[in-house]
Amino acid sequence: MSGIVFSEFYWTSEDGLKLYGRDYQPKGEARPLPVIAIHGLTRNSADFDNIASLLCEEGYRVLAVDVRGRGKSERAGDPMTYVPPVYAGDIAALLDQKNIARAVFMGTSMGGLITMCLAGVRPQAIAAAILNDVGPEVAPEGLARIAAYTGKPVKITNWLEAANYTRIINEVAFPHYDDSDWEAFARRIFVENAEGIPVLAYDPDISAPIRAAGASALVPDLWPLFRTLAERPTLIVRGGTSDLLSPSIAARMLDEGEHAALIEVPDIGHAPMLDEPEASEAILDFLSRQA
Repeated sequence: MSGIVFSEFYWTSEDGLKLYGRDYQPKGEARPLPVIAIHGLTRNSADFDNIASLLCEEGYRVLAVDVRGRGKSERAGDPMTYVPPVYAGDIAALLDQKNIARAVFMGTSMGGLITMCLAGVRPQAIAAAILNDVGPEVAPEGLARIAAYTGKPVKITNWLEAANYTRIINEVAFPHYDDSDWEAFARRIFVENAEGIPVLAYDPDISAPIRAAGASALVPDLWPLFRTLAERPTLIVRGGTSDLLSPSIAARMLDEGEHAALIEVPDIGHAPMLDEPEASEAILDFLSRQA
């Protein structure tokens, strides 16, 4: 999508990190609730460019963040702070520094886990939530696939190789993508270093807590936090072929989430980009019912 416009901002975590975000301003009169978008484990705020632009057209302000250690946010001195409860504290600091009392939170994968953690420490700030292809429990095979490449060294010398790497680790989720799609995808998850060589836009040490936790990291249990979150309206977006949010977990979320609803995006794995028509239409409908 062309013509994407945003302003950049920074805020400071409690432990002094300089964190980055993109502020997409609405067209026309602003809706009362901003949308705070939080990305997945190895990704960054650029993932939300298209859906943010769609929401801005409908009057929503979107703040998309780079979680610590990703994108333009500062890397943590202690890699063991790369965990959802700390990330949730960082988002709480953003709310305080931006004077945002309530918002809708839109979290992809890890961003959804952060949203659940935020429900445990700042529930009053969450007016509603959109969980993109993640639940309070995740399928071990999907998490094992992600853990297999997270933080591993990548030998890339040019943008063609970056696009090929991006395809290899993501083509199971996006079988319809063509060469131009993979090039655009690579431009979101890689940046050029001082020598002009593409490098992944995250700190390899984000995998340290996963390695330290071992097998227990693959089966997080956040059901109590999810039930707290789903006391307010919660839209669950599931990729139709997702290996992370299984149909059985999604069904249990509907059973246990007081105000949970589910939409599936056909022929997409983990995780939808949210600009797919099925996803974007459901999100706009969901947001239109929030006050």
